[in-house]
Amino acid sequence: MQSVQLDKKRHDRKGFDCGVEALNNYLKLMANQQSSKDNSRTYVLENSTDRNKIIGFYTLTMTNIDLKALPNNLQKKHQNSNSAGLIARLAVDKRYAKEGYGAWLLIDALKKLLEASDIVGFPIIVVDAKEGAFDFYKQFGFVSFLDEDNRLFITVADIKSSLEI
Repeated sequence: MQSVQLDKKRHDRKGFDCGVEALNNYLKLMANQQSSKDNSRTYVLENSTDRNKIIGFYTLTMTNIDLKALPNNLQKKHQNSNSAGLIARLAVDKRYAKEGYGAWLLIDALKKLLEASDIVGFPIIVVDAKEGAFDFYKQFGFVSFLDEDNRLFITVADIKSSLEI
């Protein structure tokens, strides 16, 4: 499997349905627009038998972080940092749910953000867990910010050690 950047001319965005209207609408209406403005990048996992069909997608960008919302040890370690990689959206079409694609997409997104961190340097990756996704991210080692339960983070160092990089 391999993710590719969303191509509005090739990928069937209208046929995608993850069951969350906000995520469906983002893919259909905003993802290409945000990419063309260099605000984010959206990657899709294509169906191997019909490359026009989207199994799932994720969107990556950067975000600011409030160091005070991190545990004390991380506040001290990263006191001069205020940016993080952000997995802004991640979704799997309902037809492919419970087949491991969500985990594959998350790991793929983390690998891309690790590459970006090696180039520009940022210590943390953030995700805003949508309804029902909190436990999914927790099982991969994400931890809640001190001030927001559904905003989660994982350190780049923890990802490197868990992926044995």
